Amino acid sequence: MALRNMVQALNLALRQEMAKDERVVVFGEDVARQGGVFRVTEGLLDQFGGRRVFDTPVSEAGIIGISTGLALAGMRPVCEIQFSGFMFNALHQLGLMAARYRCRSRGLFSVPMVVRAPWGGGVRALELHNESEEAVYAQMPGLKVVIPSRPRRARALLLASIRDPDPVVFLEPKRVYRSLREEVPDDEEVFPIGEAEIIRHGRHLTLITYGALLQECLQAVEQAERDFQVSIEVIDLLTIVPLDTRTIVESVQKTGRCVVVHEAPRSCGIASEIIARINEQCLLYLHAPVARVTGYDIPYPFFAREHAYLPNVPRILDAIRRTLEF
Repeated sequence: MALRNMVQALNLALRQEMAKDERVVVFGEDVARQGGVFRVTEGLLDQFGGRRVFDTPVSEAGIIGISTGLALAGMRPVCEIQFSGFMFNALHQLGLMAARYRCRSRGLFSVPMVVRAPWGGGVRALELHNESEEAVYAQMPGLKVVIPSRPRRARALLLASIRDPDPVVFLEPKRVYRSLREEVPDDEEVFPIGEAEIIRHGRHLTLITYGALLQECLQAVEQAERDFQVSIEVIDLLTIVPLDTRTIVESVQKTGRCVVVHEAPRSCGIASEIIARINEQCLLYLHAPVARVTGYDIPYPFFAREHAYLPNVPRILDAIRRTLEF
């Protein structure tokens, strides 16, 4: 298998699915001639032509509105929003239109579309280019929300998202776009939406995360296992909606301790929902309160201060220590 970064893995998924299914079209700001800001769609225009790969005006509402219409007409649109923070300009199209058609039509219509967007911080980007707003989309019934953490899973989940009958918000951690390479098979591989992955097994504590922070979590776990002589189970959620509650519950019932890590703000974040479900189904198994390591309840800071905002290995390690010692 070839070593690929996430950009290459996503490009492979798009090429393969476009070659297999003529209904798949790709569009957004600068995705055709330029190949996207991060070059995820590079080369698709040359291979598939301007009827299936095209640039749009700078209008996020227009992009998602076009996607919704194409999906209702039987196409499989994959649109790109240049940075996920700009999707606030199209929430009405996403939440009031795309997410509701299956319910509104009593199942007569579905909206099989994918909204791709670079997501998250850590690359010294400008304001409005670093947001982690996945909890907003989790509050919109009818949407599915996917956040891959590694190249191989990104490729497999993008294929699953394109084939899904419902609208999928596919958030790509741009800090991982080129910083991590792993073996990605040339042959088609699909990973189901709604399933988390246990990255490593353990007995004393469950650590739950997603996106780019998986790498910091693995570093913290390796150090914690050396320092405290414990084994820690690491769960990569991969899908935020629908959330794989079963995997979470089974792990916490086994370990009795849990730490949840994400870079979005703390209040009303995904960690809050995870902790609520753990309390509902695992309360009598817990040996300590579930800890959270998150971003802060402030606007994402300018790049000179983002290192102090994002969860890092020392903060994660401290949460692990406090939970083990409780």
